[in-house]
Amino acid sequence: MHLVVVGVNHKTAPIEIREKLAIDEKGLSQALSKLKSHAHAAEFCLVSTCNRTELYAVVPTRVGDDMLISFLAGYSGVRREDLDSCIYVRAGHHAVKHLFEVACGLDSMALGETQVLGQIKNAYCIADGAESTGTVINGLFQRAIAVGKRARAETGISCGAFSIGAAAVQLAKTVFGSLQGRKALLLGAGEMSKLAATHLQASGVAKTYIASRTKSRVDELAAELNGEAVEFSRVEEILGEVDFLITSTSSPRPIITKDRMARVMKARACRPIFLIDIAVPRDIAPEVSELDSVFVYNIDDLHFFLDRCRREREAEIEKVRAIIDEETSKFMGYLRTQEAVPLIRQLRAKFDDVHSTEWERYASKLAHLPEADREYVRKMLKSVVNKLTHDPIIRIKRYASDGIDREKLDVARELFGLPLADEAEHSHTE
Repeated sequence: MHLVVVGVNHKTAPIEIREKLAIDEKGLSQALSKLKSHAHAAEFCLVSTCNRTELYAVVPTRVGDDMLISFLAGYSGVRREDLDSCIYVRAGHHAVKHLFEVACGLDSMALGETQVLGQIKNAYCIADGAESTGTVINGLFQRAIAVGKRARAETGISCGAFSIGAAAVQLAKTVFGSLQGRKALLLGAGEMSKLAATHLQASGVAKTYIASRTKSRVDELAAELNGEAVEFSRVEEILGEVDFLITSTSSPRPIITKDRMARVMKARACRPIFLIDIAVPRDIAPEVSELDSVFVYNIDDLHFFLDRCRREREAEIEKVRAIIDEETSKFMGYLRTQEAVPLIRQLRAKFDDVHSTEWERYASKLAHLPEADREYVRKMLKSVVNKLTHDPIIRIKRYASDGIDREKLDVARELFGLPLADEAEHSHTE
């Protein structure tokens, strides 16, 4: 089997491509169901965040890579030629190492950010619920979550206030010089909005309005951060009052359109307003920036602030990479051990069959013995069989985990008269 990840992120694809590939929670389940119908006897997990869409899969051969890329293109409506220019494909230990880097925050726009670990957990839970995972994907994602926690516990990769939400507030500070006395509107009540609201509060904003279609969440966030919850239907009204907007919803389509913003600007008498969009797909339609006195920034405009802040954490990168290298090696050892599982099962089945056959052959000759004695003889025979298989099984596991030439596993099959395994079954550790 072949372990692979295909995907795009903020390093390889512009926001115009990323927003088309972005898949919400409901969409993840639907996409996984379609994948399962396309490729039987395979494992899948989709991770989709504001900065990446990645498909992790275990498929029979490398031929499956092209199928996975075509699926992402077709499902999202992106032309295959446009996707080919920005997609990456990583297989075997490179795929394992990549997921561990993502879980630790090394592959994030905000180095060491913690939100991505929760997103990986959520993606895995959705895949598990969709029954699209198996032994390899289960082991991989469970280990990635543990590695992400370990990196944050043992290093300072996540120290300090450093996130997309924090960077958005820094951008607002740069625009206004100071946020003291300013009024802000937050659209969305998710984790990024919560982080942004926390930093707004610390920056002396006079008033923070919070709006979301999920009323319970917006009420909770407003109460926690001393903001004012407003009905989503009042967004235009509030935009007429505030100095800037930070938006981060999961809407599949823009919430702030050019027509809507034009009405807002008429009510404002063209008083300038700054709109910071950290959502993917974008909450603000690109053409909104064509309006006079409307200044629009999106998530890709935050690089300057994130690059400036990442210096605090860069000293921890090598420590995290050491953890990732160690954990990648361990997981690949586990995968190689899994290669030996079919052989070990075959070996045990053959010896169990020998035990059953021989017991049936001689059991009648022991009929004169009491039942307790007959059971003792049967257990003794089983014990002998187990002891005879113990050393071969230990060595087979060692051959696999140490990465020794697979010819030794084939020799073991030949030695015990077992069928040779198809080479394609082993290609996931390439």
